[in-house]
Amino acid sequence: MSTHEGTVPAVRTIELSTATIDYSDTGGTGPALLLLHGPLLDHAVWDAVVARLPGLRCVAPTLPLGAHRHPAPRDELTNASLARMVAELMAALDLRDVTLVLNDWGGAQVLVELGLDSRVARLALVACEAFDNVPAGRPGRLLARAARVPGALALQAQLTRLPAVRRRLASAMAARAVPDALLRRWFEPFRDPLVRADLRRFSARFPVPADRDWSAGLGAFTGPALVAWADDDRMMPAEHGPRLARLLPDAELAHVPESATLVPLDRPDVLAGHLRALVRRAPTDRGGMP
Repeated sequence: MSTHEGTVPAVRTIELSTATIDYSDTGGTGPALLLLHGPLLDHAVWDAVVARLPGLRCVAPTLPLGAHRHPAPRDELTNASLARMVAELMAALDLRDVTLVLNDWGGAQVLVELGLDSRVARLALVACEAFDNVPAGRPGRLLARAARVPGALALQAQLTRLPAVRRRLASAMAARAVPDALLRRWFEPFRDPLVRADLRRFSARFPVPADRDWSAGLGAFTGPALVAWADDDRMMPAEHGPRLARLLPDAELAHVPESATLVPLDRPDVLAGHLRALVRRAPTDRGGMP
């Protein structure tokens, strides 16, 4: 059944070379959107957006970033390795003419830098990490610090059993209240020691060196792009939105009112409208795959 009717898209599992991941997929033959999330979230963060995009094929994987249910010990879990995982997923599902959408986690920007973007026709950067803001803001830096302290993540995982703690963590990223059922869904896997070990391996590598610019390669992406920046974001610097739009050769900048980092939760209506407009923009012939 379609998300147009308000139902949840089918959730499937796929075995990739370095990890087993779940992903939601509306199916169909319409233009494909690949929707990526940040740490301690899963594909469900996109459900309200997907429900507003009937006729499009929306694929949203759950990456091994702390809310996943299949530990990924075979992957080194860096921004680059996760970007390769995203590229492998596109190939495994034979997704072409893809509109790649990033929110919160910005690591997939290095797909361009690594030359793994032949299947990507359009790019949407939605309130995500950029430039030197990796990990993002104070919450990201605290997570990275905790990942390097023995037992700190385990303690945090136990504290997320408390509703007040869950609400406080969500308030740093969302302008509107996040349903507690969704928060419980995201924090339950975090209490699995193997899942937590994956997040620790990823997060302990940060912060990045001061001279590392994760967005440097984006200038090579000449396809249509959207930069959607939240007006009430406390994690992503306001100046990064216009700066990204200037860096991308064919970008449109959109400001999202009444939203923090988690635009897919705060303003799914506004974001879905911007994504529909992006998909209608004709892709540039970038000399990619046939």
